[in-house]
Amino acid sequence: MRARNKPWADDFLKENDHIVIHQPFEYKENWNEVFHNDHPIHLEIGTGKGQFISGMAKQYPDTNFVGIEIAKSIIISAVQKVKDSEQDNVRLVNENAKDLREMFGQHEIEKIYLNFSDPWPKTKHEKRRLTFKTFLEQYCHILKQDGEIVLKTDNKGLFEYSLVSFSQFGLVLEEVVLDLHAMEDPTNVKTEYEEKFSNKGMPIYRCRARFVK
Repeated sequence: MRARNKPWADDFLKENDHIVIHQPFEYKENWNEVFHNDHPIHLEIGTGKGQFISGMAKQYPDTNFVGIEIAKSIIISAVQKVKDSEQDNVRLVNENAKDLREMFGQHEIEKIYLNFSDPWPKTKHEKRRLTFKTFLEQYCHILKQDGEIVLKTDNKGLFEYSLVSFSQFGLVLEEVVLDLHAMEDPTNVKTEYEEKFSNKGMPIYRCRARFVK
């Protein structure tokens, strides 16, 4: 269901410019200046309402997190979660992920998280999937030489497609989990969708893939 338009969203984002980066393309190759340190940078594409990224920031205070969310009506919830968490190692961007190479420099990112991305199940929409080869080309460019992609989804079709796409692109599959919550990983930070689907008894799939350069 599409989130309702919130006419006050623009003002809210501007008021929280200590969290929201309004001109992200200006920081290409200089994202450490945003955080005022040299800690590794992790990127979440499709941040949603921010439960995952705010939880990760709290669990890993020596890592910087950047979250990209295209929907303005949704990212405001993420901003509020980060604000409430009082974590200073998170920045959010209200942009489309298709321009990653214009936003981040080569090898600037250490890890990418793809959490419950839109599966785009129709074949004609394959190019929109965040694990399609054109997106993988972007990830390969911005990730460090041993950079990792972590994918979580409830959608079996997207998971199977992504495993094939990763392999064909030359990534090494370091982990393939068909029921994440059955393994009781204490480091796992749940997203809002993850809680919703797991509470219904649906399996959560996770894989970790690494570029070998």
